[in-house]
Amino acid sequence: MGGVGYGGGMTLRLTVDRAAWTTHVQATTTAYGHGLVPVVKGNGYGFGRPVLHEVASSAGARYVCVGDLHELHDVPATLTPVVLTPTLAAPNSTKPILTVGDVAHVQPLRDWGGSVMVKLRSSMHRYGVAPAELGTLLDAVHSARLHIAAFAIHLPLAGTDADRVAEVEAWLPHLDPAVAIWVSHLSPARFHALRHAHPDREWFIRVGTAMWHGAPKGPFFRLEADVLSVQPVHAGQMVGYRATPAPFDGTLVSIGAGTAAGVASLEHADPAMRSPFHFARRRLEMLEPPHMHTSLVVVPTGAPCPVIGEHVDVQRPLTTTSVHEVVWQ
Repeated sequence: MGGVGYGGGMTLRLTVDRAAWTTHVQATTTAYGHGLVPVVKGNGYGFGRPVLHEVASSAGARYVCVGDLHELHDVPATLTPVVLTPTLAAPNSTKPILTVGDVAHVQPLRDWGGSVMVKLRSSMHRYGVAPAELGTLLDAVHSARLHIAAFAIHLPLAGTDADRVAEVEAWLPHLDPAVAIWVSHLSPARFHALRHAHPDREWFIRVGTAMWHGAPKGPFFRLEADVLSVQPVHAGQMVGYRATPAPFDGTLVSIGAGTAAGVASLEHADPAMRSPFHFARRRLEMLEPPHMHTSLVVVPTGAPCPVIGEHVDVQRPLTTTSVHEVVWQ
């Protein structure tokens, strides 16, 4: 597996327990079995897309789901990409399967000659066709001389598996049983139960977070940033970009990670819980919100304090974080 960055001198790194993570990915693949389609989109769930494409290919995947047309360039030739976000322009190649959920998504693809996945509206009410509009959309697809590869329904995280299965089954009377159906966000047991309840149909399930991170998130990762500077500070001293008064006597610590890497304040009603930085199992109080490449925290006198070259733990979603280096252990 490859890494990200130039090695050495990194300030934001993701350390992965290779054996534990690989075991989890293999277990997830086995649990879903035939019909599992890996999702490799965005920043590659923190690993980088090429790393996950390599894993998906090695696992024998036939398809891979990507976010949009801009993520097609690094999909290996062994995988057929399925573009999850509707596009208003046709790609040069007819290999990708594109998503359409509205007649307006079909018009730019007229005479493109490729295959599409018809997106069905779910309770998310994002893009997707409603049952009453399905016939019109299918007519437009056929008129544009496009092939229908599958129907797809993107189910919400909210609710239960039973709720999500009920949404899928409500759609079945409207769908041609000869066309495959792609679903999401079901446990392996519920996915298999759905397949067994409707054996006349071909089923696939797209799996991203549960496959690459675990649901709930597994203990495979450690995200950390380097300490670049420490300075004594006294209560009331004006420091930082915004000339913020230090809240107490202690040490001003500069951490080499900020918004340029996707490191921002956590969303929390309590301001004291918004810092994503931890050291010695203590949350470090931010002086001010992170800036592009540096975040400032204040450690009170007497509390454990890192020194230059040490690292602090960073609490941020990997899907929105651009790490400088991935270290496999």
